[in-house]
Amino acid sequence: MEAISKPAAAPHMLRYGFVLFLVEFVRGAFLVSFLPTYAVNALGISVATVGVAVSVHYITDTLIKCCAGYLLDRFSLRLIVQTGLLISFAGLLLMPYAYHLGILIGAAALFGVGISPIWLVCLSKVKPENRAANMGLLYTCWLSGIGAGPVIINFVIDKSYTLSFRIMIGLWIAAWFMSLFISNVRESAPAAIPLRKQISLLWERLTTMKPLLPGMILQTAAAGMLVPVLPGFASKYLGLPYSQYSYVLMAGGAFTVLFLVPMGKLADRFGRKWFLIIGFAAFAMTLYGLTLAYTLWQAILIAAVLGFSYSAVLPAWNALLAQYVPENQQGMGWGLFSSVEGIGVMIGPVLGGWIAALLNERVVLWVSAALLALLAIYYLLVFPGKKRELA
Repeated sequence: MEAISKPAAAPHMLRYGFVLFLVEFVRGAFLVSFLPTYAVNALGISVATVGVAVSVHYITDTLIKCCAGYLLDRFSLRLIVQTGLLISFAGLLLMPYAYHLGILIGAAALFGVGISPIWLVCLSKVKPENRAANMGLLYTCWLSGIGAGPVIINFVIDKSYTLSFRIMIGLWIAAWFMSLFISNVRESAPAAIPLRKQISLLWERLTTMKPLLPGMILQTAAAGMLVPVLPGFASKYLGLPYSQYSYVLMAGGAFTVLFLVPMGKLADRFGRKWFLIIGFAAFAMTLYGLTLAYTLWQAILIAAVLGFSYSAVLPAWNALLAQYVPENQQGMGWGLFSSVEGIGVMIGPVLGGWIAALLNERVVLWVSAALLALLAIYYLLVFPGKKRELA
């Protein structure tokens, strides 16, 4: 008798993954490429203000995560997603009129509303029997969108801000239209836990994972610092048009993806400690080296090394985090980690924008590199290598 094989990913997951791809494509294009260049060059807004706007976006996103689950339990999934996407759409439409700080901050905040609900809905559609395949699909769509957005929109920005903006608007409308086909059926849902029990479990998790906190906050802060300043740095110090800046981004992303699996296997075989230490140290040195580059090919080569370094860090880091997530509380554990890492994402853009305005973009890269070097030293001296059993 022939065995019946299940599909790697159900057709409905492809639809949800495509909506997620469109949303993350626009978010990446807007925050990483369009906002830092358009606000500074077209609206005359300072880099520091752009950093505040990016941080406000992530603060709104984090706050929505806290209440979106509650709303999704009580209202239609389709209604919550469509409402969130429409509010974010209003934030995008405000962008051309963001000549003042208040309007820019308001637009960034509104734009942060629609991201979390679609993520949570996608997770609720994952069937337990196909969890690995479906989660792989979702993460592929997420990474593809957030990576392709800045790269592609940079080629368009060189031609026209208006065309870039219209492309993002069109893709967001397409995402909203696709959300009309979201069903209200949940394939999986977390078990309800009383609030007092949740607080007790969260405090226990925070106490247990103290050795991880520096890495969780500092590395996301170091990355967040770069978001509002990298396009300006590439234009001002490397002399690159935005289309050539995309080649630099592609080199970093390609080498990250190419070496993720091999580095993960090597980390499992030889231990994660030195992959984190060497990876963070190499990341710091090459990020500093980027400030010494003067040609496109130098920048591409350094970006490739940065991607290679990140491929060494990411699998080892995620495996280390996984040791601190109880098997019977996966959702809460990863949710807590995401919230703690979000602290760095919130403060990083503000800090990066402030340093760039006070000094210059090159100093921001130096400070970011110093934070990553500090992490390498920290994990050389204090490494939480043994798995800790959590109740």
